[in-house]
Amino acid sequence: MLTKEQAEAVKKQIIHHIEESFPEDKKSFARKRIESMASEELEEFLKKNNLSMNQTSQEANGKSPQCVFCSIISGDISSHKIDENEFAIAVLEINPISKGHILVIPKEHSASHKKEQKKIIEKLVKDISKLLEQKLKPKKVIISHSNLFGHGTTSVIPQFNNETAESERHSATPEEISELQKLLSTRKENPTKKVEKIRVKKSKPERIEEKTWLPRRIP
Repeated sequence: MLTKEQAEAVKKQIIHHIEESFPEDKKSFARKRIESMASEELEEFLKKNNLSMNQTSQEANGKSPQCVFCSIISGDISSHKIDENEFAIAVLEINPISKGHILVIPKEHSASHKKEQKKIIEKLVKDISKLLEQKLKPKKVIISHSNLFGHGTTSVIPQFNNETAESERHSATPEEISELQKLLSTRKENPTKKVEKIRVKKSKPERIEEKTWLPRRIP
């Protein structure tokens, strides 16, 4: 499911495409239709029309197209990062199924990844799962894979009651998101540890007795 922020970004892209390519007499109707869509309706529209969110203003201008998840990776859409590795980032879902719902997004736009990349992405998923178990103490953690518009993602969902990957979502408040980010972020700087000074007992230099040699007294 698209978040409110993601849905707005997609709508903006589609409306730009409408303005660039639709006949004048159909622009107004098409624009109003897109603007009125809820997130679920927008997703269904994209699927039915076989759109991958690549028909954007960037594409119209001859630039590389960018999907919603790619926009999160690039920072064009703001997110609340929890962790990151070479091939993926983990961000808080702003429309979560449960408290602490995290989305792991591969940095490369693809439905599948190379074996080595997949291992590193899966490691981040496992690390996030362990983090949620330690910090939030859920009954268990649900791992759910999805492929939306050609970009594979993984939801890591703490289960406190009987939640599933299909359970209803709710909109998290900015306060909830901020509090969770502080609690879960693995990118905090560790507090400076006090380094105890080790007193090294200085040993006194050994006294070397020098025997002074004197010549025998000559009578």
